[in-house]
Amino acid sequence: MDEVNKLWEYLTGPKLWLTIAEGFIKIVLIIVLAMLVVRVGKNVIERLFKNKQRGPFRITERRETTLKKLVQNTLTYTVYFAALIMLLDNVFGFKVGALLAGAGVAGLAIGFGAQNLVRDIISGFFIIFEDQFSVGDYINTSNVEGTVEEIGIRTTKIMSWTGEQHVIPNGNVTQVTNYSVHNGLAVVDINVPYESDITAAEKIIEEMAMELPDKYEEIVGTPEIIGVQTLELSHFVIRVIAETLPVYQWAGARIIRKEVKERLYKEGIEIPSPRLVMYSRNETPAAIEAEGEMRRDQETN
Repeated sequence: MDEVNKLWEYLTGPKLWLTIAEGFIKIVLIIVLAMLVVRVGKNVIERLFKNKQRGPFRITERRETTLKKLVQNTLTYTVYFAALIMLLDNVFGFKVGALLAGAGVAGLAIGFGAQNLVRDIISGFFIIFEDQFSVGDYINTSNVEGTVEEIGIRTTKIMSWTGEQHVIPNGNVTQVTNYSVHNGLAVVDINVPYESDITAAEKIIEEMAMELPDKYEEIVGTPEIIGVQTLELSHFVIRVIAETLPVYQWAGARIIRKEVKERLYKEGIEIPSPRLVMYSRNETPAAIEAEGEMRRDQETN
């Protein structure tokens, strides 16, 4: 009965509630301080990268975005980890030194089973510091193609052009095709019917090509006519190439196709359509050949 009374006095006494209030205040102060340090630190990092042009070290905008986000994430992880240690030590009374020592031994044991995690982290550092790709780049890797949204310590987030977000472990990024580093090359094959003159068709396309750089900023230089690429059944193919801004090679190809179609149609050259020649089984070869010659004469006249 005495033990129950002592327990009741302890629960209703001021000492317990003062201890709880003190611990609660410490928790609030540590969390608020950590959030304040993270917020101020992020603002400082933002200003440092904003004023980079004044210093001796200058980096590209794409690399700046990647490094800035990485530094801010590292600051956040470090501050909150320190806050957790302070809570365990000052509020809950854990022996942090012994806890960290035990965690080190446990971490060594866990590390053998977390080789993929270690590989992802190491690969993430190599991706960032070797500048393999940066935030905003359009890349193709691990059977995924899209724009890089975020490069983290462990994963990379890529958004495809249809809106899906793909999260790829950095260790799986073994081969990368980066479309955002250099200018692209738009390659367009134009079908022209055999009835049209090659020289006249090339001259029309060349006149149209000279106007494109002034009309479309995606096209960097004047498109170049390579010449006749192939000879098909009902038409020949003229290939045109054009240098474009990075990632705009597909848009440049669509622009060239649209402009070529309109210009050729305006000049009386129609895009050839598939042709199908039919003949009766009862017709003799001589009759078929004579009919073909007559058709060719009509087309010539």
